[in-house]
Amino acid sequence: MLYIGSHVSYKKDSQLIGSLEEALSYGSNAFMFYTGAPQNTLRDKIDDMKTIKALQIMKANDLLLENVIVHAPYIVNLANNTDPTKFEFAYTFLRQELDRCETLGIKYMVLHPGSAVGQDRDVALNNIIKGLNNILLKEDTTTILLETMAGKGTELGINIDELKYIIDGVEYKDKIGVCLDTCHLNDSGIDINNFDEYLDEFDKNIGIDRIKCVHINDSKNVLGSHKDRHENIGLGTIGFDPLLSVIYNPRLDNIPKILETPYVDKEYPPYKFEIEMIRNKSFNPNLYNDIINYYKERK
Repeated sequence: MLYIGSHVSYKKDSQLIGSLEEALSYGSNAFMFYTGAPQNTLRDKIDDMKTIKALQIMKANDLLLENVIVHAPYIVNLANNTDPTKFEFAYTFLRQELDRCETLGIKYMVLHPGSAVGQDRDVALNNIIKGLNNILLKEDTTTILLETMAGKGTELGINIDELKYIIDGVEYKDKIGVCLDTCHLNDSGIDINNFDEYLDEFDKNIGIDRIKCVHINDSKNVLGSHKDRHENIGLGTIGFDPLLSVIYNPRLDNIPKILETPYVDKEYPPYKFEIEMIRNKSFNPNLYNDIINYYKERK
């Protein structure tokens, strides 16, 4: 079955209810959110009554909690330990994020592995392993998903070998999975037109069963650019049909697919229209205009 949705907001007043209602307005049956602002580590207390209400709304709309994903803030970096205080804060904060997922009942939390920032890549990879081993507990019910990265700057997790090395070093391997990102794969040098070949290699080295989420994004950049700039579905260098082949790949059936595409004119969310295109398996050449007109009429 196709589980498709997008990144949505999470606000102090409405919390998970607001995130869910936004997702449903786009026609989603999956969604992803940060449990607070991604650019800082300030967090509000989770309101259990709001969580219970959100779960009731989910059940009424046949939206499964296992298809709701949390994304960890990208400002914490497990890969660099040159400042021991910052390194300790990174894994302590991520442990708190994991606890918030546990409180909400969220099954998966996506994490950018980190950046070396001047350190040797092997040292940085071992820092990630150390951080994860400090974070993960045997009793955890939430799995951390390492996201495939584009290779911008000194990012790690940019290929199967690096992901495998990290996973192999983690003590509680059942608490670790992978989130694929189509834009990042393209920008790291993986041709989405040959996606099944990539899955073959992934399955051989890591195991396809570790893939628990896929970020569906087109790219503004050419193959192997290492830039990480997302584009709306069908309007980038990957293209609509190759992305559709990822979304409907039978080897990834029942895995939530999450859109992280940019707002049109930095104002209008595209997700309702992109989800419609994906469900209809038909590209809308008037995507931008339809989005702009839709939201202008509702102002």
